Formats: sequence, C-alpha cells, structure tokens
Amino acid sequence: MNNDILQLKIKQRLNKLASNDYDNLEAWQIIEAFNKAQLEWVRRQLHASNVFREGDEGSKRRIDDLQILLLELPITGLNKPEYFESNPLPADYLEYKKVSTDAKSECCPADSMTVYLVEEANTANLLVDEFRKPSFEWGETFCTIMGNRIKIYHDGLFTIVNPILTYYRKPAYIEITGAVNPYTGLVSTVDVICEFKDDITEVLIDETVSIIAGDIESVSQFARGSQNAERNN
Repeated sequence: MNNDILQLKIKQRLNKLASNDYDNLEAWQIIEAFNKAQLEWVRRQLHASNVFREGDEGSKRRIDDLQILLLELPITGLNKPEYFESNPLPADYLEYKKVSTDAKSECCPADSMTVYLVEEANTANLLVDEFRKPSFEWGETFCTIMGNRIKIYHDGLFTIVNPILTYYRKPAYIEITGAVNPYTGLVSTVDVICEFKDDITEVLIDETVSIIAGDIESVSQFARGSQNAERNN
C-alpha cells in the first residue's frame, strides 16, 4: 500500500479529509503514530496478548504475518573461561527466538548443540546440576541474555563454533517524501512504504487512528479504531 493511500485512509477514519480546524494532521504526526502502531502490534503478536492466546508461531496466520521479521544472524564474539560472549545485539533486534550452534572438543570434531535460553540468575545452579549443565556428550547447553549480549555456556568443556542467532527484528519505519522525519528532524528524500501485506496494513491503520484519536481527544474515533484493530487481530 503506497503512502498516499495510507494517509487518505487515516484521515478518512478521523473525519479530517476536508477539515480546516486546529486538528489538521501534519505528515510527521501520521508517520510517528503509524510507526508506533507497527511496533505495538508486533509486540502483541509476539507476546500472545489477544483473546485466543496465540503466540508468535501458535497458528499459520501468526507464522505468515510475522515471518517477514524473522532473521538469522551469525554471532561473533569471544570465548571466555565459562562461556562464549557475543558482540552487542544488532540495532534492529526486537525479540529472541533461538540460538543454534556447533561445538567441538579436543578429541572430537564439531557437532551441533541444543541451546536453551535460561535466566541469568540461575546460571550458577545450572553449572553444577548434573542433568542440566553444559555437556558435549549429550549435545546440550544453555544461554542467557544480559547487557545486550548473548552468553552461550561451555564451562571450559568444549568450544563454541559458528553460533547463529534467530530473532525478530523491529519493523521498518515508514517515511513520506518531503515530510520531516520525526526521529531525525530531517526532511525525508525517499518514500518508504509499509513492509507488511495490505491486510495487515489495514489493521495498522486502525491502530494508528486509535493513537491519533487519543492524542486529539476524539473519543468515538479512538473507540472505533481500537475495536476494529482487535477484531481483525
């Protein structure tokens, strides 16, 4: 969906197509509200906050809607005495999905490992737990996230090789040519359209209308936008 149609739909649902009052909308307001709507919508889908409690891969629709945001990234970093520590997570990182890695020891070639995400507070207990500590023989270990970095534990028993992070990235922000970018303060020289399918964009338009209506204290449009967005979620 191009940005001209997107703006038209938003103004139509706010009854501002021909308004000359103080509630006229600037392009930068639409940009900011739509990008906020994208991020909030994605977070709800990932955290399963709708009435059916579907997670990010809890249904074919969720998988299809969110697959555009799912990325794999080779992890670089350093092997330390107890764990492998990654470099900082990418700037577009939104939510963890999984870590996969190979490992090798002095006597054996590299082999794949199963990696579980655990709480940082539990690492000391897990390292002494015979059933859950890192094990090259069983092909299992665990990882944590702290300080914008990932730690994959090996406890000095093996070496982490070729780790890969699978994660959900943030949705790309839209931009409108000639409009001031509210994040940089600069005039946009390119038109960046919404990357989601048109059916999702329609839901995001209702989300955007609800946000803007709340900002300008338009109660009926706020209620309508919120209800439409949830009903079509």
